[in-house]
Amino acid sequence: MAENFSYVFPAIRGVQAGREYYVSMCPLRLLTRLFTFDEEELVPELRAQRTLNRARVPDIARYVIDNKASYTFSAITVSIDGAIRFEPVGTDGPANFRMGALTVSMDAKFIVNDGQHRRAAIVQALEAAPELGEETIAVVFFLDRGLERCQQMFADLNRHAVKPSASLGILYDHRSAAASLARHLSLTSSVFKNLIETERSSLSPRSRKLFTLSAVNFATSELLLDKELEDFASASKKCLEFWELVGEQIPEWTYVRESKMTSGEVRRDFIHSHAIVLQSLGRAGRALYQLPAAERQRRIKKLRDVDWSRQNAATWEGRAMVGGAMAKSGQNITLTCNEIKRVLGLKLTADESIAEAAWQAARAPSRGSKRNEEK
Repeated sequence: MAENFSYVFPAIRGVQAGREYYVSMCPLRLLTRLFTFDEEELVPELRAQRTLNRARVPDIARYVIDNKASYTFSAITVSIDGAIRFEPVGTDGPANFRMGALTVSMDAKFIVNDGQHRRAAIVQALEAAPELGEETIAVVFFLDRGLERCQQMFADLNRHAVKPSASLGILYDHRSAAASLARHLSLTSSVFKNLIETERSSLSPRSRKLFTLSAVNFATSELLLDKELEDFASASKKCLEFWELVGEQIPEWTYVRESKMTSGEVRRDFIHSHAIVLQSLGRAGRALYQLPAAERQRRIKKLRDVDWSRQNAATWEGRAMVGGAMAKSGQNITLTCNEIKRVLGLKLTADESIAEAAWQAARAPSRGSKRNEEK
């Protein structure tokens, strides 16, 4: 009976690699009915997609709900396993590029090759904002040619997909208050001005830049409370003040601005311009701003006595560095912040104390073995 009923999509027919494909629009409210995702229990060899990462879905759904007037989604790619028929409208234009109607048997199956997280997030967003149901998303239809072809499509679609760098994402993000503040600092702060790499999140040894925009963004997010970010003028004033004070205690940053050292030399020999240390400084700064202004100014000057050299492995190995290379984990940020707080005479939080105790306990056996070797 099902074969007597069909779905009809207005579509444009195109050709890739000698095969027809079709581009259409689908109302958001129909996504859950048409494009089901029921392959999660299958082993990877029998699936045409990755399993759904449910942790990603709420964030994407929140993005849609919070930006109902400006959200943007790219097309979903779908394979059709079933009978289809395309009826072009008119005969104008090339035969391999026609507008018309794509008819799909109602008993056909739709396999999402790319976009299952967008689909799941839209379905979730519609529960909170059903008025979005009449809006549309582009869908690219391919004719399903078996599991092997679907798996190859997934591999091909993701083969050259490159996520933009964190710095470039921050540069172009005009919704995030923290991103806007980081951009503002890169243009106005004497510490950061002309020394910020805005496109890449890592710096080559020959780069003339000393910091990355992503590092400044994360550091600023550590310094400020979420509520503080709501007042841009006050937040920018606080950030400018803090980083100016920090910059005064780190002479190498000044040497770069004065062309007495190159950025590459500083990043090679010292750790203080790397993301993990900037973020740790920002986190310590949040605690520092709980003190009176005079006391804050007095304590921050203690940063001048810190040995930031990469050669200072006794202090930084296991905290900011692992095997002599800069570390990036949240645990390393906490341990680096702990050392900065110790220098500044700031109290550790409960979580920081636990991390410090665990790290000290892990180091104890190695210190004991070294003493035994010396004997």
